[in-house]
Amino acid sequence: MIKKLFIILFMGLSFSSCQAQSKKNQTNRAVSLVAPKGKAVAAFAEGCFWCSEHIYESIAGIDSAIAGYSGGNTVNPTYEEVCSETTGHAESVLIYYNPKIISYKELIKVFFTSHDPTTLNRQGPDEGSSYRSVIFYQNETEKMLAKQALSDLTLRGAFKRPIVTELLPLKTFWRAEEYHQDFIKKNPNQPYVKGVSMPRFEQFKKSYKPSKSK
Repeated sequence: MIKKLFIILFMGLSFSSCQAQSKKNQTNRAVSLVAPKGKAVAAFAEGCFWCSEHIYESIAGIDSAIAGYSGGNTVNPTYEEVCSETTGHAESVLIYYNPKIISYKELIKVFFTSHDPTTLNRQGPDEGSSYRSVIFYQNETEKMLAKQALSDLTLRGAFKRPIVTELLPLKTFWRAEEYHQDFIKKNPNQPYVKGVSMPRFEQFKKSYKPSKSK
C-alpha cells in the first residue's frame, strides 16, 4: 500500500489530464518470451518489482530484467488497473540470463533468498494480490525444479511459516510503464527506495550465498 500511495501521488498531476485516453492510446506492451540466441528467460513475482528488478540485475549471469505484470487475465494492463487488485496480475520481473553462467535452479535460490515467501498477498509494507509470491515456469523441467525447491525448503524448515508461493505457467508478460523500468537507478533518493527497496537489497546481499556448482 505504501508504494501504491506514493506512485499515485507522484504521478497524479501528470496523469490527470490524459488518464481517460491512456488505455485507449497505449501500445501493446506484451513482451516476447523467445530468448535471444544463447540466452534464456525466466519470470518471478515477489512483491515490488522495483526491488526485484534491482536484485536480479545484481547477479552474475543475468543480463537484464524487465519490470512488468503477469499471472492474470487482463490484456495490456496499466499500473492503475493492477493496483486495483482486479486483474489477477502480480508485479513481476522478466529476466534475461546466460544459462552457461547461472542455472534456472540458481535463479530459484535467488528468488527464495530475496523475499519472504510466507506472507500471503503481501511483501513488506505492500499488501494485495499484486504483491504475491509466484514462480512462473515455461516447461515441465522448470516446474519440477520449482516443486523440488519448495519441498526441500519445507523439509528443512527454512522458514518459520508455511511457504505460500504459487507455481503458474508463464503465458504472457506485460511490460510495465517506462517510469517503472530501472526505477531504483533513476530514483536513488526516493523515500520508498531508501526506506524499503535498499534495505531489502542489502539484506539480500548478506543472505545470498551463490552455489558452488550452478
